[in-house]
Amino acid sequence: MPPRFLKLSDVQEILNISSQQAYALVHSGDLRAIQVGGRGQWRVDEAELENYIARQYALAEEQLREREGH
Repeated sequence: MPPRFLKLSDVQEILNISSQQAYALVHSGDLRAIQVGGRGQWRVDEAELENYIARQYALAEEQLREREGH
């Protein structure tokens, strides 16, 4: 069974972005995450990552429609 929660390094790899970009997504609130453990490590629920990706697809489609004047 795959883990439910992903490290930011996993998010970084999945989205093919830098660690700074992954951290910024969490801190901006664009990607929901929780802090766990004594050192406050960030974890992202896999479902939240999928929701973020779906929102980005919807946003991209909306932007394309606006550019095309529909």
